[in-house]
Amino acid sequence: MGSVAHVLQSTLFGLYRRLFARPACYYLNRLLFELSLRGLGLLNSEDEQASGELFLIDQLLARLPAPVVLDVGANQGRYSTMVRQRIPSSTVWAFEPHPATFRHLAVASKTFAFQAVPCGMGNTAGSFNLYDRQSGDGTEHASLYRDVIEGIHARDAVSVEVVVTTIDSFMAEQGISEIGLLKIDTEGHEYQVLQGAQKTLEAGKIAMIQIEFNEMNTVSRVFCRDFIELLKGYAPFRLLPVSLLPLTPYRPLRHELFGFQNLVFIRNNLLPQLWPEAD
Repeated sequence: MGSVAHVLQSTLFGLYRRLFARPACYYLNRLLFELSLRGLGLLNSEDEQASGELFLIDQLLARLPAPVVLDVGANQGRYSTMVRQRIPSSTVWAFEPHPATFRHLAVASKTFAFQAVPCGMGNTAGSFNLYDRQSGDGTEHASLYRDVIEGIHARDAVSVEVVVTTIDSFMAEQGISEIGLLKIDTEGHEYQVLQGAQKTLEAGKIAMIQIEFNEMNTVSRVFCRDFIELLKGYAPFRLLPVSLLPLTPYRPLRHELFGFQNLVFIRNNLLPQLWPEAD
């Protein structure tokens, strides 16, 4: 049966190629490609429902009792606010290193009762330059990589010195025993944040990880494969508006797509509880 399906698929691919692999069909092929990307969980950035973030909070995170959430790269606190509103029993720590942006985050933290921390996360503690658009007073695109601003966004960059720590250090300092969700949106620096959480990961103290993966990773030179290999004790998924798309087995053509998407990693021993559909 499998050989028959393979022959039919090959025939269909060959027929499509003969009919549509030509310059005159470029815009049609590009439209189909763009539509397929959205069906695969990419470029759905219009709002939290389209991105699947509401689904993750309501259908997965809510299954954990009184979850602790670390929102790394919290910006002005939109995600932290959503978690607190939808899961009142949650404890949320929101990290934002940009001084101007942090002022907004601090206001939101008082209104919605979460903890705002004026620092970033990485694989080592210290002071680093954070780059942002020259015309912006703390934008959501601020990054530890100058080329994110000047290359990806094609804007003049200005830098500000910020404090960076590690997940491992913060966990020890605050006496946090378990993280329900580690959410990371650091404009290309997500892999380094996870490197700074190795002790916590090895101890099995993080239930779920949500990572924004996009064109910024071409600057930091980090692939989807790097995350999968680093998080071997986790099942990898791409977040869809109302579901999860499994990312196994690994295929470079289908995984290394550098456009907005959320990668979700669920600790293997928690799959039956958090996402029984995986079975």
